[in-house]
Amino acid sequence: MKGLNRPSDHQVEGFIGSLLRIGVIVAACIVAAGGALFLSRHALEMPRYRLFQGEPAFLEHLGNVVTTAFTLRSEAVIQLGILVLIAVPVFRVAVSVVAFVLKRDWLYTAVTSVVLAVLLFAFLGGRI
Repeated sequence: MKGLNRPSDHQVEGFIGSLLRIGVIVAACIVAAGGALFLSRHALEMPRYRLFQGEPAFLEHLGNVVTTAFTLRSEAVIQLGILVLIAVPVFRVAVSVVAFVLKRDWLYTAVTSVVLAVLLFAFLGGRI
């Protein structure tokens, strides 16, 4: 189709660069807010190095992290920021798939789709 406007390589690269930049800034702000919240509540506590406590159960699953972060539990807010930071490159690959489809580059669409599938599989904990 001649009427279809396909993005140029420069436009796609600019969009992906902006996406990565904004994603990292948002993730950093979330982690910083969680860190400030943590310090406001626990700055005067003495750490107990002799007693090891593992990761709390509410930080083990994505849904729990998100819902707990909205209750302003500082550990969950920090974990949410880290998850956003991890999700940014995955979203970048998804945008690349869309860009390759719009350019009708089927080989790169297939390869990038496989990469996206592997990333999503790993990101979701390896469970289908």
